[in-house]
Order: sequence, then C-alpha cells, then structure tokens
Amino acid sequence: MSGEVTVTGFGVRTAFGRGADALRRGVFAGVPSFAATTRFDTGPYRTAMAGAAVDGPDAVEGWALRHALAECGAEALSMAGLAPGAEAAVLLGVAGDHTSVTRYWRGVGSDGRCGSVVAGCAHAAEPQMSQPRAPEKQPVRGASTDTERVARAGTAASRERVTDARPAADTQRVRDATPVDTRRVADAVPAQLTELLAGELGLVGPRLTFTNACVASAAAIIHACRLISSGRIDVAVCGGGYLVEEETFGKFDSGRALSRDGMVRPFSADRTGLLLGDGVAVVVLESAEHARRRGARPLAAVVGWGAASDAHHIAQPHPEGAGLARAARQAMRLAGDPDGDALDYVNAHGTGTKYNDGAETRGLRAAFPKRAESIPVSSTKSTTGHLLEAAGVVEFVITMLALTDGVLPPTAGFTAPDPECDLDYVPNEPRRTDPRRALTVNAAFGGANTALVLERP
Repeated sequence: MSGEVTVTGFGVRTAFGRGADALRRGVFAGVPSFAATTRFDTGPYRTAMAGAAVDGPDAVEGWALRHALAECGAEALSMAGLAPGAEAAVLLGVAGDHTSVTRYWRGVGSDGRCGSVVAGCAHAAEPQMSQPRAPEKQPVRGASTDTERVARAGTAASRERVTDARPAADTQRVRDATPVDTRRVADAVPAQLTELLAGELGLVGPRLTFTNACVASAAAIIHACRLISSGRIDVAVCGGGYLVEEETFGKFDSGRALSRDGMVRPFSADRTGLLLGDGVAVVVLESAEHARRRGARPLAAVVGWGAASDAHHIAQPHPEGAGLARAARQAMRLAGDPDGDALDYVNAHGTGTKYNDGAETRGLRAAFPKRAESIPVSSTKSTTGHLLEAAGVVEFVITMLALTDGVLPPTAGFTAPDPECDLDYVPNEPRRTDPRRALTVNAAFGGANTALVLERP
C-alpha cells in the first residue's frame, strides 16, 4: 500500500442502545436482543421477533434513518476530533428508508382516498364513485404481497418530483389523507440519505452511495480505503444503516428466511434462520500521515481488504464459499499475511441459515487451509440480528472493539454442532484473549463478498 489507513472515530447504535458500552453489554456478553416488535403489525407474518429497539409506533420517528445516521456521524467526528466543515468524502451503504412509503400504503382505503395522492398523481377530474372504495385486503398469515408492496413503494418514491410541482392544495390533500410526513418519502432513495448525512455534518468532498445489499457498508469502507491508500483523499466518513421496517420484514418472511423459534443459532445443527435487527454506524477513516499531522489517536489500522463475486445464485451462496474465500485471500495478501499466520479472530457473516453457515465454513477452510481449525470464529448476528446494509460497518466496529478490549464476542445460542460446521465458533461465552489482527467478512445476495483486516495499533 502507498498509504496506511487508520480509524480515528466511530458512532454506533443497535437495539442494545448507543455506543461501545451498549455493544459490550449485549454483543460481547452474548445476550440476544430479540423480542416481539411493536413497530408495525406483525399479525400477517410467521414471527414477530426482531432485534429492534423497544419503541411503539409513535416513538419510531426518532429512529428515522436520517436522524440515526446523523447522530452516529456526529459522534464519530467528535471522537476523531474533526470539526464540521472538514474536507472528507462521505460513503454510505444503505437501501433507503421506506418507512414513510410503507405507512402511507398501509393506510390506503381507510378513508376512501386514492393512495397515489402521495406520489402527486391524484386524478381530480375522475368522476366520483357511487360506492366507497373497498379497503385494501390485508394479507393472511404466510401470504406474500411483497411484489405489490414494492411496486407501489417504487412508484411513490420515483414520482416525488411531481409532488413537489403540484399546487399547495394537492399538498394539503396529501397531509389530510395520512399522518405520514411526505417530505420523508424521498428518503427511500438511497443517495438522498448520503446527501442528508454530508449536509448535516457539514462535510465537503465527494459523496458515494452503495446499495449492494448485505455488503453495502463494507463495500463503502473498502472503496474509501482504496481512495485513501492511493493518495486521492485524506479522510473518509463511511457508514451504513438499516432499521427494522415492514417492507423488508415482509420480504424475508415470504422467503421463509426468518427463524421459526425467535432465536438465531449460527453454525448450530438446529438453526432455523435469521432475524432482522436495527443497526447504524459511522466510522472515520484517515491516512495515517494525516492523522499524525493533526495529532489524532488511531483506534485501529485497516491493513487489508478484498471483494469478490461468485455469481452462483441470486440468493444462495456458492456451496463451497468460493467468493468469500477469494475476498478473504485478497485481504490477507494485501495485509502481507497470505496464509493467515498472524490472524487471531474472524467475525463471520454467520446468518444462521442452512445455506450460509456451511458454505461459509467451507470458504474459511479454503482461505486458510493450514490454520482454519485454530482461528476463533464467531457470528455476532446471533445477538444483533441481521443488519442488512449496515452489517458490514457495525461488525467492523464490533471487530475493532474485540481488538481493543481483548475479548472475542461469542456465538450466542449455540447448541448442537453441525458436522458441516466444524470450526471454533466461540460458543455462548465471551473469550478473553490478546488478539492483534482480525478479519471481518460479509456476503450478499447475488454472490457479493467482502473482507476487511483490522490491526490493533
């Protein structure tokens, strides 16, 4: 590398609360965050469980992604000692905040109004119907209405500009039709959240948004490391966010990916699936030279990164973990340790699904054929749930804390071992150790895989 990359600040928020201490009380203690969420009506779905912050429908506005990202970003800048107005690239991994869109469509039909009003496409010239419009049919348990839901949400988001051009009377009709704040409909567009974060933090520099599912925020970090190590930028603010909401919850439910018993047991023989969770994090990355010049304290160094795609299946990982193994080998070669001789810990993707965990185990064996059995591996999704686009950056922070605290987070809920999953998964209890170098890996639909190597300063 032509330039070393260092971490100088972070902010993080999960269902356990804000900051590192909340992660220590939850993730590092092996305490799952899962409970029945009241954020939306879970009656139509097979489970109500999620790793979501405890709040009711009225309180969830404080968890709007725009607010949570800004909060974590401000904490990261403060820890790094960077003032608003600093020159820094902003790179965000996010799929957008669809809460307002979904709430609107959930309320369609309750008063006979056309749901397309929110998209600015009310047809005032249409004749009045002699009978009131029938309420939208509610989905039955186990049924999928996701195609319809996604199509409507996409229409609402893509036509927001039309709404802005409508007369004030139409705007008032939108507000009368539903309690949803329609100004937040644009937050469903991922790049909008990156712009909002950069603006809220007062940062000057390039802005990029990554939408490649569960590797999105890890991809943002990798791209920032490439920019910093090549000398093109000095500072990058990287983040990601996902908050449990109904649209994605419904998709995973209809795909039968959610755990049937309300627990996530990665790598265990009796695992039944994943659960979604709240996660938002922002990290400040700098060139080591830039950090030294301004006297910033390095929290960790990013010494390797890799990305690979196996394109095996739209949803299932390659059965041998081929893409994950390639990404891990890339990262370790860049770190100057191709065989993983100095690797002390791996934070696994570990979703708790039948397909992922066996494939990931085989991928790690392929990446480290000489050392795989001796390297501790754990899945922190067993406590946080799957954070989707935020998984990469939140697990990056967790991995960094493992290095600084000298504690490996456990794989919670581990029960009977699976013959296909035969590594050291740090079952159920945290492990005191002295790790100096750790790897964190993530995988996503479509065969995307990422790997990041962190080192204690």
